[in-house]
Amino acid sequence: MTATLTKGPRRTAPHQARHRESAVARHRNWLGGSAGWIWLVVVMVPIYWIIITSFKSQSTYYASNPFAPPVEPTLANYRMVIESDFALYFLNSLIVTIGAVVPAVTVSFMAAYAIVRGGDGRFLRWTNSLFLMGLAIPLQATVIPIYLIIIRLHLYDSLLGMILPSIAFAIPLSVLVLSNFIRDVPKELFESMRLDGATEWGTLWRLALPLTRPAVVTVTVYTSLQVWNNFLLPLILTQSPDKRTLPLALWSFQGQYSVNVPAVLASVVLTTLPILILYVVGRRQLLSGLTAGFGK
Repeated sequence: MTATLTKGPRRTAPHQARHRESAVARHRNWLGGSAGWIWLVVVMVPIYWIIITSFKSQSTYYASNPFAPPVEPTLANYRMVIESDFALYFLNSLIVTIGAVVPAVTVSFMAAYAIVRGGDGRFLRWTNSLFLMGLAIPLQATVIPIYLIIIRLHLYDSLLGMILPSIAFAIPLSVLVLSNFIRDVPKELFESMRLDGATEWGTLWRLALPLTRPAVVTVTVYTSLQVWNNFLLPLILTQSPDKRTLPLALWSFQGQYSVNVPAVLASVVLTTLPILILYVVGRRQLLSGLTAGFGK
């Protein structure tokens, strides 16, 4: 009787495993999977067209199928873009992006730490509410005030005039994301650091920063992407050709080479490369931060 009872579950275990596998197979989301593949095709087709067209000559583009790969690939479009002051525009975008991202992330991290660890003071609550209010104000609604402030500060047509508004618009979302991550750090760790004699600055940089590094990388990449692709601020706050950033330079390339589509798309590819490299370098931390954020 005992032997029969012990052998029974062993005989039914493979059957139960097969039953679970068949149940999972029956409940697969075929509709969601098909929609995902369709969305992948929708996203990849324009990227494919941009890349192959950037290697075509102007005459080949108009004489052949737009989606056919180039028969004789050429780098003349990239050479034309690089020789049209592309290096200057790239340097301007790099200066504006670094000059805006580094202060914005640093200030946001310190502000998030103060909001989470500073207690329940009224000033900190008002500060947090002020940051959250900044999320509700779109950039387009503040163009005229920003324009007037930059002129009053004598920063019009300068890179600093684009950096300061970019910092202001990057701080609210960064504070919101970083404060949520710092709030999840166990309080016992902060108390142990304080018992060991660490100051608030030491706790900030030696404890809070390493534990929230995925969130910091996520905020850095997102802010860099927003500042790098910003078109409205350079358009409003600059007028000299030597102060243009890459998005504004793309617009000028389109005007200058209005019939040369491959040259315009070559500039698009060169503009996207820095963001792609930034993603490849920080993709592990970025995915970790996004996964943790969705898990909350």
